[in-house]
Amino acid sequence: MAKKGNRVQVILECTEHKTSGQPGTSRYITTKNRKNTSERMELKKYNPILRRMTVHKEIK
Repeated sequence: MAKKGNRVQVILECTEHKTSGQPGTSRYITTKNRKNTSERMELKKYNPILRRMTVHKEIK
């Protein structure tokens, strides 16, 4: 039985990678507290394909 709580898994996807035209995607999986951060997350993470730090936004 799964426990019900405020922490949920979210997927972060690179915003700059789509416009670069290069194949592949940069995605990270993390968790967030639904009660404290109800809006979509936006973090700076490393994109190994572009080889630099880029903004990753929550999808779905």
